[in-house]
Amino acid sequence: MTAQIIKGKEVAQEIRTALKEEVSGLKENGLVPGLAVIIVGENPASLSYVRAKHKACGEIGIYSEIIEKDASITEEDLLSEIDALNENPDIHGILVQLPLPKHINEKAVINKISALKDVDGFHPVNVGNMLIGDDCYLPCTPDGIIELIKRSGEDISGKHAVVVGRSNIVGKPVAMLLLQENATVTVAHSRTKNMREITKQADILVAAVGKPNLIGAEDIKPGAIVIDVGVNRLESGKLAGDVDFESVKEVASYITPVPGGVGPMTITMLLRNTVEAAKKISK
Repeated sequence: MTAQIIKGKEVAQEIRTALKEEVSGLKENGLVPGLAVIIVGENPASLSYVRAKHKACGEIGIYSEIIEKDASITEEDLLSEIDALNENPDIHGILVQLPLPKHINEKAVINKISALKDVDGFHPVNVGNMLIGDDCYLPCTPDGIIELIKRSGEDISGKHAVVVGRSNIVGKPVAMLLLQENATVTVAHSRTKNMREITKQADILVAAVGKPNLIGAEDIKPGAIVIDVGVNRLESGKLAGDVDFESVKEVASYITPVPGGVGPMTITMLLRNTVEAAKKISK
């Protein structure tokens, strides 16, 4: 068996094409979705990611603003900047690029963003609504993961899903979303004993720990759907996922590559959330 490759880049493009048409229709009715991204400091990886978001917005017609702040900005001034965006009727989505300098409390910053404009899905109101299954903005990477699994054509309902990793950004929320799709969910992490025994039970395995090639063929149930969230830079300069792609693809039924798997979906789900925010706020 050789796994079918779930090409996140292609799925993301399909969604973006549909969003572009939707944005065009909204503009005809006088509504231009707007996204503001605040970046603090000059982290090269963060700058690259923010520019990718800005470019993606432009491609589908969303108004995008990058607000660059010096690393020395006070927490109070940053919160004031967010307040202004909360009140700006032209801005429907707000996100602050993480990580932030150590003197700024990330939780205070996330909480300051209006839940109606929290297109990253990190505000406690959105997290709480996700937990109980109410309408909310879903966190972008977990939302993209569910979309990829569904578009493989496989039914999530009734499957045993194992999530390796328990971060607030990916592990916990994707476990909750899988549960809402009627999977039976196990969350494994650094303190888990007999990890391999657990991963080998997975019909769906989501690897989100940030350790290159942690999951090998011997850790996989034959025929499993394997979603690799890890993006790790090797000493050679190449990117690698948390899954040993070459060996695992010979055991799994479906697998996402790195790069080109989950990554392209994250920004795409952000775009979708921004369009939804514009429609909600303009009602």
